[in-house]
Amino acid sequence: MAKKIDRYTYRVTWSEEDQEYVGLCVEFPSMSWLEKTQEKALVGIRKLVADTVADLKKNKESVPEPISTRPFSGKFMVRVPPEVHRMLTIRAAESGVSLNRLVSSKLS
Repeated sequence: MAKKIDRYTYRVTWSEEDQEYVGLCVEFPSMSWLEKTQEKALVGIRKLVADTVADLKKNKESVPEPISTRPFSGKFMVRVPPEVHRMLTIRAAESGVSLNRLVSSKLS
C-alpha cells in the first residue's frame, strides 16, 4: 500500500525568479522546495510534506486530506451575471444540447 504522502498532488515547475526548479504540493500551498533539477525538487517537496505530516500528527493537529482520495459529486454551482446565463441558454438551444452539457464542454 502506498504511503499517504504519495497520494498528495505534487507539481514541479521552473522558477525564473530563483533560477531553479520549485517543488509544490497543492494540499500544502504555503510550502515549496527549490533545487537545481526537477527530480531533486520533487524529492525535496515530498520529504518536506512527510516531515510536516509527521509533525502535525505528533501535535494532534489536523492533516489535510489528499485531493485524490476525496469524494466528488460532479456537481458545483457557479454564479454568473443574468446576461451570461441568457447567452449560454441561447447557445445551448441553438446547438440542440442542454445548458449543463454546453457549460460542461466549455469547462473541459
